[in-house]
Amino acid sequence: MTTLDDASGFGAGTALPPLPEDWERCLAVAAHPDDIEYGTASAVARWTAAGKQVTYLLATRGEAGIDGLHPDEAGPLREAEERAGAREVGVDTVEFLDHRDGTIEYGPALRRDIVRAIRRHRPEIVVTGAYDIRMVAGVINQADHRVVGLAALDAARDAGNRWIFPELADEGLEPWGGVRRVCVAGSDRPTHGVDVSGEPLERGIASLTAHAEYTKGLGAQGFDPGPFLTWAARQGGPALGVEAAVLFDVHQLAFEGPPPWER
Repeated sequence: MTTLDDASGFGAGTALPPLPEDWERCLAVAAHPDDIEYGTASAVARWTAAGKQVTYLLATRGEAGIDGLHPDEAGPLREAEERAGAREVGVDTVEFLDHRDGTIEYGPALRRDIVRAIRRHRPEIVVTGAYDIRMVAGVINQADHRVVGLAALDAARDAGNRWIFPELADEGLEPWGGVRRVCVAGSDRPTHGVDVSGEPLERGIASLTAHAEYTKGLGAQGFDPGPFLTWAARQGGPALGVEAAVLFDVHQLAFEGPPPWER
């Protein structure tokens, strides 16, 4: 049998189960505008088409992301592109935390900001990016990605503890322990997949295409999201036994059903 280790970094074979879709609300947490669009947005398109509610939470406005544009100009531009890209996949609510692009620090301030959003939106799953040093295919992961991914994982548990960030109660935000899974995109050890064949992938491509000014700066030849996202999704597809898939490393925050010692 082909295993995940035989793949080019996105997954291969037929070893992965589909990500359960027995939930209604999702919070997608990322460091920068465009992070969600590199694959995850195709899964978001599938979910919103099924009537699920997805909210985006961005730690920065991506103001340091365009070399030829001053941050004061780049930030508003990238915010507008993120909102446009979100609309392509059925997401209406996009929030920004205004941490400084490129120098986000892991710590209580970031975790509190994410917990605040979790308590307000009450998601059942949280989606974020890989926090390992290496991503798929051995590519080195950017510092902000690592910090925000780990903070989102920790915040998902913090949100249910009233004695962590108790000051949030003064804002009327009661604990929310309803996050059941944290789904990490871009991991080199995925555990589940989402079938994005057909329309979800096309909508995901449109979502990244909305980041035209940002992608313009990625190289002299420009960047066409279609071929890249199609290739990546087709690399992931065999792991799920479908044409195209987005893969996630899924972390359970609670047992599914009775705990093992009661089964």
